[in-house]
Order: sequence, then structure tokens, then C-alpha cells
Amino acid sequence: MIVDRCIKKYIIFDEDPVQRAFEKINANHMRIIFVVDEYGVLKGIVTDGDLRRWILGQKKIDLQTPVLATANLDFTYCRENEQSEEISRKFSNRVEFIPLLDERMRLKAVATQKNVTFSIGDHIISPESPVFVIAEIGNNHNGDITLAKKLVDQAVWAGADCVKFQMRHLDGLYRNAGDANDASEDLGSQYVLDLLSRFQLKNSELVEVFDYCRQQGLAPLCTPWDTESVQFLEQYGIEAYKVASADLTNHDLLREIAATGKPMICSTGMAHEGEVRAAVDLLHQQGAKFALLHCNSTYPAPFKDINLSYLKRLHKMTSFPVGYSGHERGSNVAIAAVALGAKIIEKHFTLDRSMEGSDHKVSLLPEEFRDMVQGIRETEAALGSADTRVVSQGEMINRESLAKSLVINQDLKQGKTITDAMLEIKSPGKGLPPYKKNELIGKKAYRDFSAGDFFYEQDLMEEVIKPRQYQFAHPYGVPVRYHDLQEIASCCPMDLLEIHLSYKDLDVDLQEFLDQPFSHDLVVHSPELFSGDHILDLCSDDDDYRGRSIDELQRVIAVTRELKQYFPHAARPLIVVNVGGFSADHFITPEERQGKYDLLLDSLGKIDQSGIELIPQTMPPFPWHFGGQRFHNLFVELDEIMDFCKKGNYRICLDLSHSKLACNYNNDSLLRFVEHVAPITAHLHIADASGVDGEGLQIGEGEIDFKVLMQKLETVMPQVSFIPEIWQGHKNKGQGFWVALDRLENC
Repeated sequence: MIVDRCIKKYIIFDEDPVQRAFEKINANHMRIIFVVDEYGVLKGIVTDGDLRRWILGQKKIDLQTPVLATANLDFTYCRENEQSEEISRKFSNRVEFIPLLDERMRLKAVATQKNVTFSIGDHIISPESPVFVIAEIGNNHNGDITLAKKLVDQAVWAGADCVKFQMRHLDGLYRNAGDANDASEDLGSQYVLDLLSRFQLKNSELVEVFDYCRQQGLAPLCTPWDTESVQFLEQYGIEAYKVASADLTNHDLLREIAATGKPMICSTGMAHEGEVRAAVDLLHQQGAKFALLHCNSTYPAPFKDINLSYLKRLHKMTSFPVGYSGHERGSNVAIAAVALGAKIIEKHFTLDRSMEGSDHKVSLLPEEFRDMVQGIRETEAALGSADTRVVSQGEMINRESLAKSLVINQDLKQGKTITDAMLEIKSPGKGLPPYKKNELIGKKAYRDFSAGDFFYEQDLMEEVIKPRQYQFAHPYGVPVRYHDLQEIASCCPMDLLEIHLSYKDLDVDLQEFLDQPFSHDLVVHSPELFSGDHILDLCSDDDDYRGRSIDELQRVIAVTRELKQYFPHAARPLIVVNVGGFSADHFITPEERQGKYDLLLDSLGKIDQSGIELIPQTMPPFPWHFGGQRFHNLFVELDEIMDFCKKGNYRICLDLSHSKLACNYNNDSLLRFVEHVAPITAHLHIADASGVDGEGLQIGEGEIDFKVLMQKLETVMPQVSFIPEIWQGHKNKGQGFWVALDRLENC
């Protein structure tokens, strides 16, 4: 059982609105809040289930309703002074949290047997949260406050979430009052005392460094080695404590720190199994919020002695996350600990390993620490979950190219039965996968087939959506290629066609595909890939590469001008272009991004744009480039997009799927994004999206609320044209596009 005395995150006042209850529950990650009056008296309990039931029972939902109207007024509670055994008996499948009240029914603490999270600064530490990375500075400042601040600056640069220091009052801590010249001390103790007597910062200096940490956005943490240090740190207002391995057996100090109610991070180095368990039992009895760090306290620790598998055992001892504090050489072990479930990583940090002091020798330099943080972030991203396997977007792209499909080996009329003898398995994998063969056999063909045609999912369905006349406030069309332009254009009335070009299309004779004028408006989507694996990049630092990109885009413009003769109603065709600015291994800095935008403006200034309008496309943070993922830097951030368009007098193609992924990555609102870019939007690509890289999904199969979004679009950009850019929507004569338009119309 855990007793949480930091109850601020649980509390809501009885007159607060229901909307505040949703916000509070979402913020505390506990799915429960406690409703109190102005005196702190508990009036009721509200769970996320209570809120859902309240909503379902309302004919008209008013989120300003006082939260007490949703609360459970008949709740289980205990007195704050009850024995833990008595409290534990009241837990059940229905009761996961028990409020602990004083004699006046005021809420004083919350008891629970669930896995409990806690916070240090702005960082939540939980099984689901990112790994909390601590740069252990300790006394590596060597008593120099200027060096201490430099270490803090470098820890920020290296990606640390927290920096940790140490505080001791030597005269009270040591038997000999911290006398480094005491000849009776053992050699080891004498060496440590000598370092401490010379290299400690004064308490006032540590406070200055703590404040500096906060100014730099880092959470300061400190290890108190004695009661006087705990009292001083409490007066300062430290948010959490680190307990050194050496004090895991010091139960008096553990009790004193636990009594503060602050989170505790406790290293387990040098402790036997029984001593670790005794400390855990004590901390549970005290109702402490704590995390154990597996640790081997030798400097440096031999790899054979580290025994990372012990992390699994620590997991079973406590309801809280566990972590790893490493003193071994390098960072590989720390990264491996993350793979085994560590949610806190602590490593020593220095600017120079040759400096005096034992900790320097096992410390990471800033570049090494930064590499470790990157490895940690990559590892936790790669861990994913143990849920059902889902094929990633990149895998789907490669599956299209490399896998196999069911095809028909003869002509077949609509209504005829599909037989086994008609089916063959051929590459590529753009159609129905081979294992669905038996589902296909015996089906009636809902369409005419020619020998060599692929089968699709729609061929298994009883009812198929067909193109028709759609009703939208916006001009609309669909993407086409030269080979299917005539057929798709004749399927149903549309306002425009968006022709997607490949680099090979730039060399074809248009008369092979176009023999009459169209009544549609014209949009062209420039290729990204050109011959020789040249990916268009108008902001490349390589002048030759950038020069070729300029030339290739000029060719696209020339082809667009040729196409215009077949589209007499297109006054000034739009050309959608992905302008470049991606990187292979990581995002670039804001300063580097600005340099790329400047190069882009220079490139566009060298292009003859007469008769057409170039519209850069908004991009996702992690685009898929021909089956592999990249990092995209331009046209992702809202402020940068607005600034570029203002400087260059450009408009954009707003790809809603791309921008939803960017908003997810930046914890931003897509509706806010749309509202801001509305004045600079010339054209829309509409598709659903999921996560940070699930782009081009069918409408309703991702995370976008299209009912709300379409209303917003009608309000802020009512005349802007759009296409449904569904990935592989062109298959089976545009079936994916018709489904998308049907669903959008019904939003």
C-alpha cells in the first residue's frame, strides 16, 4: 500500500465546473479526483467513469455544471491515523483509492495499492512516461560555482532532464567532525574526506546553482547525507530527494526524508537482498513515493558484476517504477537497462575526466552523455508495446513493392463466379494478399475483369461504394495519373483534377493520354524523386544539388504550361511541391532551419513561375521516403510556415494528414493550426492520420474528428479546393477516393 500525502493533484473544489474535472483527471493520470469544500472537507469522489455516465445522462451537456453534481457521495474512507492493515482490508476490485481523513472529515492523504506515479519538476515518472535522465554532477564541480553552472549548461545541451548534487555537513556527519588530517582514519576514508573538505560548495552556493538549474529548465535534485542537510533542503523547497546507496540501510534518514512527503529516488548499491527489502518495507510503511535504482557501487564497475537482470526483481518489490544508476565505463549498459524497463537513468557527468576526484573517472563527457540520451530515446521509442502487431506505414509501402497479390488470368464479366482456376499469384503486392484466396473463390464478380487485373478488398465485399455526384461547399477533385486521367475524370462531376507526375511523365508525349479539353480546373503535384535517385531539395547546402533541383522543378513548370492547353478553365494552375529540407538521422536546429528557408527563397527566386503558382506542401515530422523514414524540418512548425509565406508572398497546400501528425508531435491543436494558416492556404489535401507518422489514412480510420474539422474549413476557408489524398486510393479505379468523398460528405 502507498500513502500519497501530496494531494494537490487529486483535489477539486465543489463549485468548480465539470470541465475542470476533466482537465484535472487528465493531468493526474489517476482517473480519480476528490471533491472538497473551501475548508478541505471531502464531499464526494469523481472517477472518469462517473463523468462518462453523467454525460450520457444529459440531454444538453453543460460543462460549467458544478462538479459535485457528478460525484459519488457514498464513498469508502479511513481515518488518517488508522493502521495500514485496517486500511488495506478496505481495498477491493471496486475500491482502488481510499481517502484518509482527519476528525473533521478533511482530506489529508490518499492510500492506494495501484502502481503510483510521481512528478519531479515538470516530469512525470511512471511506467508509461519517457525515461527520466539524471546527470549526476555530485561534487564534479570541484568546489567551483562557475564550473558547476557550466556543467548545468552542458547537461541541458546533452539532453538531461535533471542534474543532481550532494550536500553534507561534515562536522556532524563524521565521527571526527570531518577532519581530513586525522591520521587514525583508514586510507579510503581519509582520501574521501580530503576531497570533500576541498571540493564541497557552500549551501548558499548550492542554492544559487539550484536556482540556475530551474532558470535553464532543468529539475535540480540533491542527495542529503545527514539530517541537517535534509532540513536545509526542505527550507529551500527542493522537489525531490536522491538517497545514496550508502544510506539505504540508514533507516532514520529514510524516515526523515519520507516524512517530507517528497518523492525519493533510492540507489541500492552495496546492499544485500535483505537490506533492500527492509528499506522497501520501511518506505511502504511510511507511505513514501519512491523509486529504486539498481546500482553497483564500484568505480568503475566491472561489466560482469553489474547484473542488470536484477531490475526484474526490483520490479516485483515495489509499486513504483525502477531505474538504473551506472558507474561502469561508457553508456551501453544504461541503454540496455532501458530495454529492461528502467524508467530512471543516472550517470555521472563531467567536463574533464582527468580532473582530481574519483567520480570524474567514471563520468561521461557532454558529447558522450548526449549520445547516451539519444540512445535512450531511440530505445524507448523502439520498445513499443506488447499489443497486437500492426504493420507500419513504411512496411506497407515496401509491401506494395515487394510482396505478392492475387491476379486473374482471364477476362471475366460482372456477375460471373470467381473460380480457383482463374487465380494466380504475382508481384507486386498492390492487391489482395495470397492467403485470402479461399475467401475469393466462389464470389460473384461485382465488376468486369481483364486478364492480369488485381483483386482488391472490395472484391470480397457485398456492397461497394461507387462514384456519384457529391455535394461540398468547397471545389473538389481527386488525384490522377496520366494513364487513368480520362477514366476517372468521367466517373462523376468534379471541379478539378490533380495530376500527380512521376519523373518519367516529364518526357512523355501528352497527346498519348490527352485528346480533348477538360472542363476541370488543374492542379499538378510535382515529383519528389527524379532520375538517379535525386530527391528534390531546393534548400540543399550543396549548390550543385540545389541547382539540379531548380532545373527539375523548372521542367515540371514547363510541363504544367503544356497541360494548361487541355484545361482552358484553369486560369493559373497550382503546382504542389515538397520543397525539401529533410534530414536522415535527426532534426536540425531552429537556426539551421532558418538558413534552409533562406536558401529556399533564393532558389524560388531563380525559377520562372509565370503562368503558374507554386504552393509548398505542409509536411509531417517523420515522412516516408520510398519505404524509409526521414526527419523533416521545413513546413512543419506553424510559426515558421507563417513567417516564410509572409516573407516570400507564397501560399501553401495544407495537407491535413501531414499537419495533424505535426500537431501530434508538437502537442498542438489541428483546429488551431488550420485557423492560423487559413489565409495562406491555396489548396487542401484531406486524409486521416494517426500518431506521428501514420499518414494518408482513409477518412474515419485515424484520429481526426472530421465532423468538427469540415465545419471549421467551411468557416475559415470556404472556397479553397481539396482532394482526398488517401494512400493507394487510386487502386481499383479510384475506389479509395470514392469512399473518402462519401464519408466526408456525411460528416
